[in-house]
Amino acid sequence: MIFYYAPKTVSLATHIALEETGANYEARRLDFSITEQRSAEYLGINPKGRVPSLATDEGILTETPALLAYLAQAFPAARLGPIENPFLFAKMQEFNCYLCATVHVAHAHRVRGVRWVDDPVAIEALKVKVPQNMAECFQLIEDGMLQGPWVMGAEYSVSDGYLFTVAQWLASDGVDIADFPRVAEHAERMLQRAAVQKVLPLYQV
Repeated sequence: MIFYYAPKTVSLATHIALEETGANYEARRLDFSITEQRSAEYLGINPKGRVPSLATDEGILTETPALLAYLAQAFPAARLGPIENPFLFAKMQEFNCYLCATVHVAHAHRVRGVRWVDDPVAIEALKVKVPQNMAECFQLIEDGMLQGPWVMGAEYSVSDGYLFTVAQWLASDGVDIADFPRVAEHAERMLQRAAVQKVLPLYQV
C-alpha cells in the first residue's frame, strides 16, 4: 500500500489507523506549499487533489471515513472496529461521517472559505462563526457521542484516531479543549499510543 498525506491535515487519522494495523505500507508526503496536490502526477491518483489517498492492490481509496472502514475490515486481527456487528459498525461510521461532513466543514470555514464564497467580507463572516460552530459540535461529542473511554465505549476503534485528529484543530479555531473534559482526556489517552507517537511528529512540521 502507498499512503499519500500532508502535514497539518486530516490524513493523520488514517495514518494512525495504518500504524495500528501493523501492515506494510509506504508513506509519501505531499508538499502543499508548492501545491503538489494539484500536480498532474497526483491528480492522476486522486483527481480531487486532496489527501489522504491510499493505493491498494485493488485500486485507489479516498475520503477518511472510507479509508478507516477499509482498514478496520481489511485487517480484522488489529480489532479497529466492530466488523462482526453491522449495527455497531454503522454507529462507528455514523460518528466518522459526522466528523467528516459537519465538524471538518465547520473548521474549513476558517481556513478555506473560498470554497464557498468569493466575497472577502463573506469569507471573514465565515471565520467569525467558526469558534461557535466548532464548540457546538464538540459539545455534542462531549455529551454523548464519545461513549468513553473510547468513542465506541470499551473498545478502541478507528474513530478514536479520527476524533483525536479533529480535536487538534480546536485551539487554532479559537476553542479551548479544556471546555470539554472528556474529549481532553481522550486526547491525552491517545497520546500514549505507540501509533500516535510514531506518526504525530510528521504532522507538526
